Amino acid sequence: MAERSSIEWTDATWNPVTGCTKVSPGCKHCYAETFAERWRGVPGHPYEQGFDLRLWPERLEVPLRWKTPRMIFVNSMSDLFHEQIPDGFIERVFRVMVEASWHTFQVLTKRALRMAEWHSKHPLFWNVPNIWLGVSVEDRRFGLPRIPFLRTLDSAIRFLSVEPLLEDLGQVDLNRIDWVIVGGESGRGARPMKRRWVISVRDQCRRSRIPFFFKQWGGVWKREGGRLLSGRTWDEMPSLSRPVSPRRGTGRVASAALS
Repeated sequence: MAERSSIEWTDATWNPVTGCTKVSPGCKHCYAETFAERWRGVPGHPYEQGFDLRLWPERLEVPLRWKTPRMIFVNSMSDLFHEQIPDGFIERVFRVMVEASWHTFQVLTKRALRMAEWHSKHPLFWNVPNIWLGVSVEDRRFGLPRIPFLRTLDSAIRFLSVEPLLEDLGQVDLNRIDWVIVGGESGRGARPMKRRWVISVRDQCRRSRIPFFFKQWGGVWKREGGRLLSGRTWDEMPSLSRPVSPRRGTGRVASAALS
């Protein structure tokens, strides 16, 4: 949990859940797991349990206390649609996002099927302007099949996080996709990303007039690789108006979520 984030495409992170399990090749060098496991067994540390899944209901109200509007990446240290997270807890998270309407929340998952199934049963959260839903796409076998599930969702913004990009994705069906992020893997053991793979995705976005965000080249020392692609940075974002100040009043939605 952080009021400020170093992730280039967001402002802050909010982790009402921490910990996860691997589901595909993109998880191999998970930065969140690497960080959390450093603290396993340290008494009193938030990651005393390492990267084991943990729900934090006491963190649900945190975005309601942040009065300045910001982009918030939800569960940077987990996956909100992990199979061990109860449906009811996911609903509590979404209710807080609805209540904190002055923020924009970015929800990203590798468990696209569960997200689609859960979303279909909760029409209260369809097309909420400040909630963006996305899926990770690292390769053809595991990543691309997540996109059709995302496409079915009635979401204000549907986005792809193509990170780490592990191979040439070929032709990507970008129908009903509103934003694409691309990045290479970073840290120890980082797998290389080829320029032509990135260019292919960028050019498909440009042809489809979809905002394209290039996060990083990656590598063991990501700062050495930088963020330039074709001589410039690509920081395109979806265009969507949002409220500029927090709502005040009864807070009925948040109260229901936290009861």
